Amino acid sequence: MHADNAASTGRGFDGRYVAKRAFDLVVGLLCLVLLSPVLLLVALLVRLTSPGPVLFRQTRVGRYGRVFRMYKFRTMWTGSSDRLHREYVAKLLAEPEGSSTARGGFYKLTDDPRVTRLGAILRRTSLDELPQLFNVVRGEMSLVGPRPMLPWEIEMLGPVHRQRLTVPPGITGLWQVSGRNRLTMTQALDLDVEYVRRTCLLLDLWILVRTAFVVLIPHGDAR
Repeated sequence: MHADNAASTGRGFDGRYVAKRAFDLVVGLLCLVLLSPVLLLVALLVRLTSPGPVLFRQTRVGRYGRVFRMYKFRTMWTGSSDRLHREYVAKLLAEPEGSSTARGGFYKLTDDPRVTRLGAILRRTSLDELPQLFNVVRGEMSLVGPRPMLPWEIEMLGPVHRQRLTVPPGITGLWQVSGRNRLTMTQALDLDVEYVRRTCLLLDLWILVRTAFVVLIPHGDAR
């Protein structure tokens, strides 16, 4: 079943997202202005340290199953296969409750041979995610929400976890600040569904503050 059909119920006006969208637009634009020197520096470093484009563009699934092109700084060697990632996600979805193989955080393998030396640093500091601020300003993503998944990843989800498609995908989210190294992928997806049910601007602000703590102090419990 196509992702768009799986999340088509419940469409319509929702007042919660008026304030959320306004907040995303204002803060997203402000961050782009304030972080422009960092964006330019990282872009230059990516260009100088490995051949290929500065930005990595990938098709992801957004709210109500709409697909869009998500931007990241390129962290892999050009031409890398996604086979390792597919196998990794399948393993995470199959793992039993109470165990986790996601030592490096979901969606990012540890000791990935496809990742450049600079790319490893960008991933560890989350600087590779900064271009997604453009997706936020464009309305394709939110600052806070479930991570946007690939179309084939969506096809692996059950009906309950597809509820995550009823809110805009985000740069950060609830499971990222809830002990992500200790979670199974199923537990992380459950937190996405919990976020859907609790969505409000106050929760978004709390998650953003916690995210700053996680990024600045990577050895903290939230990691």
